[in-house]
Amino acid sequence: QVQLVESGGGLVQPGGSLRLSCAASLSVFNIYAMGWYRQPPGKERELVARVSTGGSTNYADSVKGRFTISRDNAKKTVYLQMNSLRPEDTAVYFCNAAHPLGSRYWGQGTQVTVSS
Repeated sequence: QVQLVESGGGLVQPGGSLRLSCAASLSVFNIYAMGWYRQPPGKERELVARVSTGGSTNYADSVKGRFTISRDNAKKTVYLQMNSLRPEDTAVYFCNAAHPLGSRYWGQGTQVTVSS
């Protein structure tokens, strides 16, 4: 049973920072591309950031320069460092693991609220 468990969400003021973590119970973590997605209220889920098995990263234009994704293969964990948060970053953030043969797994999500 694959589990992705997110943590680190919460309420933060505009301009603040949060660090999300996603711990994976994957037997071979380093073969999975890992990503963070978010779903704002009333909107569809969207890609925030992604890190490949080789460490290459890509970001949504809206978060470039503010968010950083990283992975620790030894800990089977992926992180999302979020700086200079804005109210429009408010969403449920989901961790995703993508196997090279096509299987995908999702975490349960963690709420991030940016508000004064």
